[in-house]
Amino acid sequence: MNHVLSLSAQKVQDQLVHLGYNLKVIEFQETTRTSTDAAARIGCTIGQIVKSLIFKCRKSGKPVLILTSGANRVDVKKIADLTGEPIDRADPEFVRSITGFAIGGIPPIGHSTLIDTYLDEDLLKYETLWAAAGTPNAVFELSPRELHAMTSARIIRVKEE
Repeated sequence: MNHVLSLSAQKVQDQLVHLGYNLKVIEFQETTRTSTDAAARIGCTIGQIVKSLIFKCRKSGKPVLILTSGANRVDVKKIADLTGEPIDRADPEFVRSITGFAIGGIPPIGHSTLIDTYLDEDLLKYETLWAAAGTPNAVFELSPRELHAMTSARIIRVKEE
């Protein structure tokens, strides 16, 4: 683990402090890009990993952020019903322009743009969660309550049944 954070990870750490949270970004030498990688590195279950997925509304071009459990696949039809239009996974350029971060390290906070955010109800059953912190090898630990409070996300059922 590094004690000096990379620029993107420091940006997330600064945002956490700015929001009044005493949470610490940890940066590993190894990747935490996928839920499986992150869970193995941290020593938690895949379900405790918060995946930050950016979708793009087909008609309006509006971004949508889904914070889902690493154990779940997002039911895009459910999200399309909520947004009122079909959605697609966003391409890397769109993700970076909207969030300021690259895919694989998108944190739940600190984005360049205000994004409609939805929180997977399955994340609420865990005592602690781990979210990406700006790079594919940076994470931070938080509670579901803290995640909900810092994102003002709408809690929904997102997983495919």
